Amino acid sequence: MRRLITLSVLAALAGTTVTAAQAEPGGCLKYGAVGAVGGHVANHGVLGAVGGCITGMYRRHVYRKEAKQKAALYDQEHPGAKGTYAQKATAYDVEHSTQPGKMTPDAAPQNGAQPGQTPAQPQQGDTHL
Repeated sequence: MRRLITLSVLAALAGTTVTAAQAEPGGCLKYGAVGAVGGHVANHGVLGAVGGCITGMYRRHVYRKEAKQKAALYDQEHPGAKGTYAQKATAYDVEHSTQPGKMTPDAAPQNGAQPGQTPAQPQQGDTHL
């Protein structure tokens, strides 16, 4: 009997978790679990879980704040647009080639250089053009 109740509770939790999943950073549970594992390794599991939970809530807050800013910019460009702020933020990302969590597009490399590299400079003594 106890096994049947446990399985039914787990099935109910799995069903509600799957339907509520969103494409945004994990909150208190996800970061808290990772913090608990890290804290367990350092013999401070509860402190790690609390720190992870706080970090997760802050990351989600920043993500949602930025999504609302993108939605406001999208509303300025498209007056009368319908949809939630998350849908508008996604549309803004698509139109402006930005990524979720970033307000500006990635800078394109110049002169075929890889990101993080500086363009080749002429050596001293090079006189040809």
